[in-house]
Amino acid sequence: MILDIEKSLRIERKTSTDSIPFDLLLLADETMEAIDRYVNDSDIYVAKQHNSCNPVAVFVLQLLNPVEIEIKNIAVAENFQGNGVGSWLIKMIRQIAMQYGRAIIWVGTPDCASREISFYEKNGFKKAGMKKNFFIDNYPDPIFDNGVQLTDMVMLKMEI
Repeated sequence: MILDIEKSLRIERKTSTDSIPFDLLLLADETMEAIDRYVNDSDIYVAKQHNSCNPVAVFVLQLLNPVEIEIKNIAVAENFQGNGVGSWLIKMIRQIAMQYGRAIIWVGTPDCASREISFYEKNGFKKAGMKKNFFIDNYPDPIFDNGVQLTDMVMLKMEI
Protein backbone atom coordinates (compact mmCIF):
# COMPACT_ATOMS: atom_id res chain seq x y z
CA MET A 1 0.00 0.00 0.00
CA ILE A 2 1.45 3.38 -1.04
CA LEU A 3 0.40 6.11 1.34
CA ASP A 4 0.67 9.89 1.06
CA ILE A 5 0.92 10.30 4.82
CA GLU A 6 0.59 14.09 4.98
CA LYS A 7 -2.64 13.99 2.97
CA SER A 8 -4.21 10.81 4.29
CA LEU A 9 -3.55 10.81 8.06
CA ARG A 10 -4.44 13.11 10.92
CA ILE A 11 -3.42 13.15 14.59
CA GLU A 12 -5.98 13.41 17.40
CA ARG A 13 -5.30 13.72 21.10
CA LYS A 14 -7.48 11.33 23.07
CA THR A 15 -9.68 12.72 25.81
CA SER A 16 -10.64 10.86 28.96
CA THR A 17 -13.97 9.86 27.43
CA ASP A 18 -12.42 8.37 24.28
CA SER A 19 -11.66 4.69 24.04
CA ILE A 20 -7.97 3.87 24.14
CA PRO A 21 -6.63 1.65 21.30
CA PHE A 22 -5.10 -0.98 23.57
CA ASP A 23 -4.73 -3.38 20.63
CA LEU A 24 -2.24 -0.97 19.07
CA LEU A 25 -0.49 -0.18 22.37
CA LEU A 26 0.08 -3.92 22.87
CA LEU A 27 2.07 -4.03 19.62
CA ALA A 28 4.80 -2.02 21.36
CA ASP A 29 4.39 -3.02 25.00
CA GLU A 30 4.23 -6.55 26.31
CA THR A 31 1.43 -6.44 28.90
CA MET A 32 -1.66 -4.50 29.91
CA GLU A 33 -0.14 -4.13 33.37
CA ALA A 34 2.82 -2.26 31.88
CA ILE A 35 0.51 -0.01 29.85
CA ASP A 36 -1.63 0.69 32.93
CA ARG A 37 1.47 2.05 34.72
CA TYR A 38 1.74 5.04 32.35
CA VAL A 39 -1.44 5.45 30.35
CA ASN A 40 -3.41 7.42 32.96
CA ASP A 41 -0.76 10.09 33.53
CA SER A 42 0.23 10.55 29.90
CA ASP A 43 -1.18 12.10 26.74
CA ILE A 44 -2.43 9.62 24.15
CA TYR A 45 -2.50 10.49 20.46
CA VAL A 46 -3.90 8.45 17.60
CA ALA A 47 -3.35 8.69 13.88
CA LYS A 48 -6.40 8.06 11.73
CA GLN A 49 -7.08 8.16 8.05
CA HIS A 50 -9.17 11.19 7.10
CA ASN A 51 -12.01 8.96 5.91
CA SER A 52 -12.05 6.65 8.95
CA CYS A 53 -12.58 6.60 12.71
CA ASN A 54 -10.29 3.62 13.25
CA PRO A 55 -6.77 4.36 14.55
CA VAL A 56 -3.87 3.19 12.39
CA ALA A 57 -1.17 4.28 14.85
CA VAL A 58 -0.81 5.51 18.41
CA PHE A 59 1.77 7.19 20.59
CA VAL A 60 1.82 8.04 24.29
CA LEU A 61 3.77 11.01 25.65
CA GLN A 62 4.61 11.68 29.27
CA LEU A 63 5.82 15.09 30.42
CA LEU A 64 8.80 14.40 32.68
CA ASN A 65 9.74 17.94 33.72
CA PRO A 66 9.81 21.43 32.17
CA VAL A 67 12.52 20.38 29.69
CA GLU A 68 11.90 16.70 28.88
CA ILE A 69 9.17 14.51 27.42
CA GLU A 70 9.22 10.73 26.98
CA ILE A 71 7.63 8.54 24.34
CA LYS A 72 6.16 5.77 26.49
CA ASN A 73 4.66 3.88 23.56
CA ILE A 74 4.58 4.24 19.79
CA ALA A 75 2.97 1.69 17.48
CA VAL A 76 1.77 1.44 13.90
CA ALA A 77 -0.86 -1.10 12.80
CA GLU A 78 0.84 -3.95 10.97
CA ASN A 79 -0.85 -3.24 7.63
CA PHE A 80 0.46 0.37 7.74
CA GLN A 81 4.06 -0.50 8.69
CA GLY A 82 6.86 0.07 6.21
CA ASN A 83 5.24 3.14 4.64
CA GLY A 84 6.94 5.91 6.63
CA VAL A 85 4.12 6.25 9.18
CA GLY A 86 6.51 5.74 12.11
CA SER A 87 8.89 8.45 10.88
CA TRP A 88 5.92 10.77 10.35
CA LEU A 89 4.81 10.09 13.94
CA ILE A 90 8.28 11.06 15.21
CA LYS A 91 7.98 14.30 13.23
CA MET A 92 4.57 14.96 14.86
CA ILE A 93 5.97 14.11 18.32
CA ARG A 94 8.80 16.59 17.76
CA GLN A 95 6.22 19.29 16.91
CA ILE A 96 4.15 18.47 20.00
CA ALA A 97 7.26 18.54 22.21
CA MET A 98 8.14 21.98 20.86
CA GLN A 99 4.56 23.18 21.52
CA TYR A 100 4.97 22.02 25.14
CA GLY A 101 8.29 23.88 25.29
CA ARG A 102 10.29 20.67 25.74
CA ALA A 103 13.87 20.53 24.44
CA ILE A 104 14.53 16.81 24.91
CA ILE A 105 12.56 13.75 23.80
CA TRP A 106 13.38 10.37 25.38
CA VAL A 107 12.43 6.89 24.21
CA GLY A 108 13.40 3.47 25.49
CA THR A 109 13.55 0.13 23.70
CA PRO A 110 15.12 -3.27 24.43
CA ASP A 111 18.88 -3.15 23.98
CA CYS A 112 18.67 -6.16 21.65
CA ALA A 113 16.01 -4.53 19.40
CA SER A 114 18.39 -3.54 16.59
CA ARG A 115 15.56 -2.73 14.14
CA GLU A 116 13.90 -0.33 16.58
CA ILE A 117 17.21 1.25 17.63
CA SER A 118 18.09 1.80 13.97
CA PHE A 119 14.67 3.38 13.36
CA TYR A 120 15.12 5.84 16.22
CA GLU A 121 18.66 6.71 15.18
CA LYS A 122 17.51 7.27 11.60
CA ASN A 123 14.93 9.70 13.00
CA GLY A 124 17.37 11.82 15.00
CA PHE A 125 17.76 9.98 18.32
CA LYS A 126 21.11 9.10 19.87
CA LYS A 127 21.85 6.42 22.47
CA ALA A 128 22.10 8.15 25.83
CA GLY A 129 21.85 5.57 28.57
CA MET A 130 20.83 2.13 29.74
CA LYS A 131 18.29 0.94 32.29
CA LYS A 132 19.86 -2.28 33.56
CA ASN A 133 17.47 -5.19 34.23
CA PHE A 134 14.46 -3.06 33.23
CA PHE A 135 12.51 -5.98 31.75
CA ILE A 136 13.39 -8.29 34.64
CA ASP A 137 12.48 -5.74 37.34
CA ASN A 138 9.27 -4.43 35.71
CA TYR A 139 7.59 -7.52 34.29
CA PRO A 140 6.45 -10.55 36.34
CA ASP A 141 7.33 -13.08 33.62
CA PRO A 142 10.34 -13.28 31.32
CA ILE A 143 9.80 -11.63 27.94
CA PHE A 144 11.37 -13.07 24.81
CA ASP A 145 11.83 -11.44 21.41
CA ASN A 146 13.08 -13.67 18.60
CA GLY A 147 14.27 -16.21 21.17
CA VAL A 148 16.24 -13.64 23.21
CA GLN A 149 15.17 -12.79 26.76
CA LEU A 150 14.79 -9.04 27.23
CA THR A 151 16.79 -7.67 30.14
CA ASP A 152 18.09 -4.13 29.61
CA MET A 153 16.45 -1.08 28.05
CA VAL A 154 18.52 1.33 25.98
CA MET A 155 17.45 4.96 26.29
CA LEU A 156 17.67 7.20 23.25
CA LYS A 157 17.49 10.97 23.29
CA MET A 158 16.63 13.66 20.75
CA GLU A 159 17.54 17.26 21.48
CA ILE A 160 15.37 19.81 19.68
